[in-house]
Amino acid sequence: MSTPSLDFDPSAVPLPQGHFIGGAYHRTDEAQIAVLRPSDGKLLGHVPDASADTVDFAVNNALDALKSSGWATRPPRERAKVMTRWADLVDRHALSLAQLETVSSTRPIAESYASDVPFTAEAIRFFAELADKLGGDIAATRRDSLGFVASEPYGVIGAITPWNFPLSMCSWKCGPALAAGNAVVLKPSEMTPFSTLHLAELAIEAGMPPGIFNIVNGRGASTGAALTRHLDIAKISFTGSTRTGAAIMSDAAMHGTKPVTLELGGKSPQLVFERVTNLEHTARCIARGFIANGGQACVAGTRLIVHKGIADALIEAIKVQLTNVAPGPLWSGATAYSPIISRTQAERIDRLLDDSRASGAEVIFGGGYFEGTGEGYFHRPTLLANVTATTPAVREELFGPVLTVQTFEDEDEGIALAGHPTYGLAAGVHSRDIGQALRAMRRIAAGTIWINRYGRSSGDMMIPTGGFKQSGIGKDLGRQALEASMRHKSVLIDFDQM
Repeated sequence: MSTPSLDFDPSAVPLPQGHFIGGAYHRTDEAQIAVLRPSDGKLLGHVPDASADTVDFAVNNALDALKSSGWATRPPRERAKVMTRWADLVDRHALSLAQLETVSSTRPIAESYASDVPFTAEAIRFFAELADKLGGDIAATRRDSLGFVASEPYGVIGAITPWNFPLSMCSWKCGPALAAGNAVVLKPSEMTPFSTLHLAELAIEAGMPPGIFNIVNGRGASTGAALTRHLDIAKISFTGSTRTGAAIMSDAAMHGTKPVTLELGGKSPQLVFERVTNLEHTARCIARGFIANGGQACVAGTRLIVHKGIADALIEAIKVQLTNVAPGPLWSGATAYSPIISRTQAERIDRLLDDSRASGAEVIFGGGYFEGTGEGYFHRPTLLANVTATTPAVREELFGPVLTVQTFEDEDEGIALAGHPTYGLAAGVHSRDIGQALRAMRRIAAGTIWINRYGRSSGDMMIPTGGFKQSGIGKDLGRQALEASMRHKSVLIDFDQM
């Protein structure tokens, strides 16, 4: 089957309108939030800012749906069949989903279509297949008794997803929660809501009971806070900034003492030892690791820690990888580089770079923005040298295509530099000495370590993701995500009383 033409007119894409509650769109007279196109800053459309009453309506709808549909008590294989049909529909509607993903997010249409949508379908399919594989444990007890652990869904899970990978992040949150038998009320980012709304439509078409998967639009400070604080929300799963994650954790503790899964910020190192097998391959990994999606990924590898013996050669090889990077409208199939999501985010990057230069850092490649892109903020890939642990660009998450460069002379020094006082989400280690690579893996405090590569593959669903330190609590993906979507009940039976 031939690949369809990916170029499209963003103004011709029909946008879902309203909240999606009870299997249908729900219109309100709430305040409207303007949604802009990151490519050119033009107005795309509006979404409502859900009030606490709307959140309450969605949560109650989910509770009613759990009771009336029996979703939680269905055999796991029956839930799996619905979710498999859902994944098949995602594949079938790949082009329309990719266009909705691209018009408001930072994802080029070629990447949305070839990567994000297939990843979303595969994540849903993975958790469908895992649904009946985890069911509890038999405990060793005395001969005249039986002890076991029974697993059951929480009830209604609140999910809050970020703007950088809207579809993928939705599948990370909803896949395990729904497979475990929960209902979900999800708040997508107010900047990137439309593809997630369409995904919810497809869930209903696949046979998911109305109300089991609801979506409320709105800002984090209003809608997100109302969702987190709702007493009938049994658990919260969030991906976003460390600051917001801390606020959610506090709200969850004060309103129901509910568990949380938090995937938060990162300042991930790419540690390169002197002996690497292929310098060009390493340079490609490093370049992709910090410019993918315009550097707007929690796991972006934005700190290069490189041995002095190969530092100059590696930096030159990285520059070669960056020379052909070019901006363009995201709705063109030829575009492969992402803009910064908003003016607010672009101004934050500028401020941190200005502060870094004021502290002595030097731009050795790139800097600033590409010209001729209208109101779009396409930041040039940037290399920053003469930095220390206290440089703002090293200390703080920029969420932009900026790579800081530090050098070391021996293994211990390199591993020490790779550590970060705040974050521990991911790290890359590059070495042809497997012993050296594994020693670094053991000593770096990060939830994910990539060796001689940087980033996930589409088939890595069994490998969980999540951070240490202030990069988060709990895991997305893997069986750990499904287990975290269930609560566990201990049972003891005495035979001699029966």
